[in-house]
Amino acid sequence: MDTIKELREETGLSFAQIKKALDEAGGDKEKARAVLSEFSAVQAEKKSDRELGSGIVDAYIHASGGIGVLLELGCETDFVAKNEEFKSLAHDISMHICAMSPTSINNEDGLGEETALMKQSFIKDPTITVEQRIQAAVQKFGENTKVIKFTRYSIK
Repeated sequence: MDTIKELREETGLSFAQIKKALDEAGGDKEKARAVLSEFSAVQAEKKSDRELGSGIVDAYIHASGGIGVLLELGCETDFVAKNEEFKSLAHDISMHICAMSPTSINNEDGLGEETALMKQSFIKDPTITVEQRIQAAVQKFGENTKVIKFTRYSIK
Protein backbone atom coordinates (compact mmCIF):
# COMPACT_ATOMS: atom_id res chain seq x y z
CA MET A 1 0.00 0.00 0.00
CA ASP A 2 2.91 2.37 0.74
CA THR A 3 4.30 1.75 -2.73
CA ILE A 4 0.93 2.57 -4.30
CA LYS A 5 0.73 5.80 -2.30
CA GLU A 6 4.29 6.73 -3.26
CA LEU A 7 3.69 6.12 -6.98
CA ARG A 8 0.39 7.99 -6.73
CA GLU A 9 2.19 11.03 -5.29
CA GLU A 10 4.86 10.85 -8.01
CA THR A 11 2.56 10.33 -10.98
CA GLY A 12 -0.86 11.60 -9.95
CA LEU A 13 -2.38 8.54 -11.63
CA SER A 14 -5.31 6.58 -10.25
CA PHE A 15 -4.86 3.86 -7.64
CA ALA A 16 -6.31 1.35 -10.13
CA GLN A 17 -3.71 2.17 -12.81
CA ILE A 18 -0.88 2.00 -10.30
CA LYS A 19 -2.14 -1.27 -8.80
CA LYS A 20 -2.41 -2.79 -12.28
CA ALA A 21 1.16 -1.69 -13.11
CA LEU A 22 2.48 -3.10 -9.81
CA ASP A 23 0.67 -6.40 -10.46
CA GLU A 24 2.20 -6.55 -13.94
CA ALA A 25 5.63 -5.78 -12.49
CA GLY A 26 5.36 -8.39 -9.75
CA GLY A 27 5.42 -5.71 -7.05
CA ASP A 28 8.70 -4.16 -8.21
CA LYS A 29 8.38 -0.35 -8.01
CA GLU A 30 10.96 0.41 -10.72
CA LYS A 31 9.39 -2.05 -13.15
CA ALA A 32 5.97 -0.57 -12.32
CA ARG A 33 7.31 2.88 -13.27
CA ALA A 34 8.38 1.43 -16.63
CA VAL A 35 4.95 -0.14 -17.12
CA LEU A 36 3.28 3.18 -16.31
CA SER A 37 5.58 4.94 -18.76
CA GLU A 38 4.66 2.48 -21.54
CA PHE A 39 1.00 2.89 -20.69
CA SER A 40 1.39 6.69 -20.89
CA ALA A 41 2.87 6.39 -24.40
CA VAL A 42 -0.04 4.21 -25.55
CA GLN A 43 -2.60 6.61 -24.06
CA ALA A 44 -0.89 9.62 -25.64
CA GLU A 45 -0.88 7.92 -29.05
CA LYS A 46 -4.61 7.15 -28.78
CA LYS A 47 -5.39 10.79 -28.01
CA SER A 48 -2.93 12.37 -30.45
CA ASP A 49 -5.57 12.89 -33.16
CA ARG A 50 -7.89 14.84 -30.88
CA GLU A 51 -8.26 18.52 -31.72
CA LEU A 52 -6.48 21.01 -29.51
CA GLY A 53 -9.01 23.71 -28.73
CA SER A 54 -7.31 25.40 -25.80
CA GLY A 55 -3.99 25.82 -24.05
CA ILE A 56 -1.75 28.46 -22.53
CA VAL A 57 1.19 30.66 -23.37
CA ASP A 58 3.94 30.57 -20.77
CA ALA A 59 6.85 32.98 -20.44
CA TYR A 60 10.09 32.23 -18.65
CA ILE A 61 12.86 34.77 -18.13
CA HIS A 62 16.15 33.48 -16.68
CA ALA A 63 17.35 35.21 -13.51
CA SER A 64 20.21 36.80 -15.46
CA GLY A 65 17.71 38.55 -17.72
CA GLY A 66 19.71 37.48 -20.76
CA ILE A 67 17.52 34.57 -21.88
CA GLY A 68 13.76 34.33 -22.28
CA VAL A 69 11.29 31.78 -23.61
CA LEU A 70 7.73 31.97 -24.91
CA LEU A 71 5.94 28.62 -25.14
CA GLU A 72 2.51 27.67 -26.46
CA LEU A 73 1.28 24.43 -24.88
CA GLY A 74 -1.99 23.14 -26.30
CA CYS A 75 -4.69 20.96 -24.78
CA GLU A 76 -8.29 20.10 -25.61
CA THR A 77 -10.30 22.08 -23.07
CA ASP A 78 -10.19 25.27 -21.05
CA PHE A 79 -10.76 23.15 -17.94
CA VAL A 80 -7.32 21.53 -18.29
CA ALA A 81 -5.66 24.76 -19.50
CA LYS A 82 -6.65 26.43 -16.21
CA ASN A 83 -5.38 23.53 -14.09
CA GLU A 84 -2.41 24.52 -11.90
CA GLU A 85 -0.54 21.30 -12.75
CA PHE A 86 -0.94 22.03 -16.47
CA LYS A 87 0.39 25.55 -15.94
CA SER A 88 3.29 24.12 -13.96
CA LEU A 89 4.06 21.68 -16.78
CA ALA A 90 4.17 24.55 -19.27
CA HIS A 91 6.49 26.53 -17.01
CA ASP A 92 8.79 23.53 -16.50
CA ILE A 93 9.00 23.02 -20.27
CA SER A 94 9.78 26.73 -20.73
CA MET A 95 12.55 26.46 -18.16
CA HIS A 96 13.87 23.37 -19.98
CA ILE A 97 13.93 25.28 -23.28
CA CYS A 98 15.82 28.13 -21.61
CA ALA A 99 18.45 25.76 -20.22
CA MET A 100 18.83 23.27 -23.07
CA SER A 101 18.43 25.48 -26.18
CA PRO A 102 16.41 23.14 -28.44
CA THR A 103 16.06 24.37 -32.02
CA SER A 104 12.88 22.49 -32.98
CA ILE A 105 10.05 20.45 -31.48
CA ASN A 106 10.62 17.14 -33.32
CA ASN A 107 13.76 17.75 -35.43
CA GLU A 108 11.84 19.62 -38.14
CA ASP A 109 15.00 21.61 -38.86
CA GLY A 110 17.06 18.47 -39.52
CA LEU A 111 19.79 19.41 -37.03
CA GLY A 112 19.49 16.13 -35.13
CA GLU A 113 17.59 14.67 -32.22
CA GLU A 114 19.94 16.23 -29.67
CA THR A 115 18.47 19.65 -30.56
CA ALA A 116 14.86 18.40 -30.80
CA LEU A 117 12.88 19.41 -27.70
CA MET A 118 10.83 16.21 -27.45
CA LYS A 119 13.91 13.95 -27.56
CA GLN A 120 15.95 15.81 -24.94
CA SER A 121 16.27 14.50 -21.39
CA PHE A 122 13.87 16.49 -19.24
CA ILE A 123 15.85 18.91 -17.10
CA LYS A 124 13.80 18.25 -13.94
CA ASP A 125 14.02 14.45 -14.33
CA PRO A 126 16.86 13.32 -16.65
CA THR A 127 15.60 9.71 -16.54
CA ILE A 128 12.80 10.69 -18.96
CA THR A 129 12.52 12.76 -22.12
CA VAL A 130 10.34 15.84 -22.55
CA GLU A 131 8.12 13.68 -24.76
CA GLN A 132 7.67 11.12 -21.96
CA ARG A 133 6.85 13.92 -19.50
CA ILE A 134 4.12 15.17 -21.85
CA GLN A 135 2.84 11.61 -22.36
CA ALA A 136 2.49 11.29 -18.58
CA ALA A 137 0.49 14.53 -18.58
CA VAL A 138 -1.80 13.18 -21.31
CA GLN A 139 -2.46 10.13 -19.17
CA LYS A 140 -3.05 12.23 -16.07
CA PHE A 141 -5.29 14.89 -17.62
CA GLY A 142 -7.00 12.58 -20.12
CA GLU A 143 -6.48 15.05 -22.95
CA ASN A 144 -4.22 15.44 -25.93
CA THR A 145 -1.40 17.81 -24.97
CA LYS A 146 1.25 19.16 -27.34
CA VAL A 147 3.90 21.81 -27.61
CA ILE A 148 2.54 23.97 -30.42
CA LYS A 149 5.51 26.32 -30.74
CA PHE A 150 8.22 28.03 -28.77
CA THR A 151 10.67 30.85 -29.18
CA ARG A 152 13.89 31.22 -27.22
CA TYR A 153 15.46 34.66 -27.05
CA SER A 154 19.05 35.19 -25.98
CA ILE A 155 21.28 38.23 -25.73
CA LYS A 156 24.29 36.15 -26.83
